[in-house]
Amino acid sequence: MPTDSRFPRIRLRLDFGGGLVLGPGKADLLEGIAELGSISAAGRRMKMSYKRAWSLVEEMNAAFADPLVDSSRGGSGGGGATLTPAGQAVLARFRGLEAMLAEDGRGDIAGISALLADMSDGK
Repeated sequence: MPTDSRFPRIRLRLDFGGGLVLGPGKADLLEGIAELGSISAAGRRMKMSYKRAWSLVEEMNAAFADPLVDSSRGGSGGGGATLTPAGQAVLARFRGLEAMLAEDGRGDIAGISALLADMSDGK
């Protein structure tokens, strides 16, 4: 899908009830943990506080049958975090849904966009 700011973005948000919502922010956090090997580094990259990043990981770990993130404490040897197989599966399926929506919805998005008022005149 084009990244042109005039073209709308699809932002997937899955509300499972019971308090769990899985959206782009949590998916980006999981992706950052997978890439950086650290919850705090992934949070920093997203301009998120250490406490907020840990809170989101704890929320996701508690909501799923198997934890999504495995972490070890820091210290002299350093800590770290990795996605578990469940975390890798959740992230892959979420990204797959995003791609499917973007591709399959392209025509409908273009149709809706064509009906928008011209916003370039400041109205």
